[in-house]
Amino acid sequence: MINSTQVSYFILAAYFDNGTLKYLYFMIVMCLYIFIVSTNLLLIVVICMNRSLHEPMYMFLCSLFVNELYGSSGLFPFLLLQILSDIHTVSASLCLLQIYCVHTYGGVEYLNLAVMSYDRYLAICYPLQYNTRMTYNKIALLIALTWLYPLLACIMVIYLNSHSQLCGNVILKVYCDSHSVVKLACSDAHAVNIYGLLVSFGTIFGALIFIIYTYIKILLVCFSGSKQTRQKAVSTCTPHLASLFNFSIGASFELLQSRFNMKSLPNMLRIFLSLYFLTCQPLFNPVMYGLKMSKIRVISKNLISNVSY
Repeated sequence: MINSTQVSYFILAAYFDNGTLKYLYFMIVMCLYIFIVSTNLLLIVVICMNRSLHEPMYMFLCSLFVNELYGSSGLFPFLLLQILSDIHTVSASLCLLQIYCVHTYGGVEYLNLAVMSYDRYLAICYPLQYNTRMTYNKIALLIALTWLYPLLACIMVIYLNSHSQLCGNVILKVYCDSHSVVKLACSDAHAVNIYGLLVSFGTIFGALIFIIYTYIKILLVCFSGSKQTRQKAVSTCTPHLASLFNFSIGASFELLQSRFNMKSLPNMLRIFLSLYFLTCQPLFNPVMYGLKMSKIRVISKNLISNVSY
C-alpha cells in the first residue's frame, strides 16, 4: 500500500509498439488537432468580430467552441507526446490535471447543450417575449453557470483522487481518467465513487431531462404552429440535436468502458471508443454549425476569401 502523494508517475498500458507507424499516427493526430483548433478558432473570431452575430444563440455557440478548444487541448498535445515516446508514463500531477480537463470538458459540454436547448425553446415557443426574457445579463449568467459548476465540482474529484491510497500505478488507457485511478485504490474508495457518480450522472441526466422537456414543448408548438415556425425549428434545432446525439454516444461509450470490463474487445477498438467523445465532438461541432448556420457560413466564407486575397 502506497499513498498517492508518493506515486510520482502512472504507466499508460494501453499503448503498444507501433514501430515506424508511430510517425504516421503522429501526423494523423497532428493534422486532426490543427484542423480542430483552426475551425473552432475561426468560428470564435467570426462570432466575436461581427456585431450581427451578437445574439444569444451565437453567444452560446461561441461558448461551445471555446469548450471544444479547451477539451481538445487537454488531450491532443499529451497524445502527440505519448505517440512518439518509447516509455508511456505520465507524472501524477499531470495525470490529475488531465483528469480535471477531461471531466470539466464533459460537464461544460452537456450544460452548454442544455442552455442552447433553453434558448431554442424561448425563441420558438415565446418569440414575442424572447428579447425581454433572454437579456445580455441572463446570457452572461447562463454561460458563467455552465462553466463554473463543472470547474468547481471537479475540484473535489481531484482532491479525493489525490488523497486515495493506491496499490499500483498502471492505467489501462491512453490518457488519464478518474475511474482508472479509483480502480487502483487499495483502501475504501466508496467516497470517490459515489461523488463521481453523483456529479457525472447528475450533470448528464439533469441536462438530458431538461433538454427532453424543452424539445417536447418545441414539438407541441411546431405541430400547432405555422409552416414558418416548423422551418425555423428544423433549421436551428437540427445541428443542436445532431451535436447532442454525437456527444451522448461518445460519452456513453466512455462511461460503459470505464465501469465495465471490456477486455474482450480488441485493443484498438477500446482506444477508439475511449477517445471518441474527446476527438469527434470538437471536430463535429464547428463543421456541423459552420455548414448549417447560414449567417456563420456566409461570414466565414467572406473572411477566408478576404484573408486569401
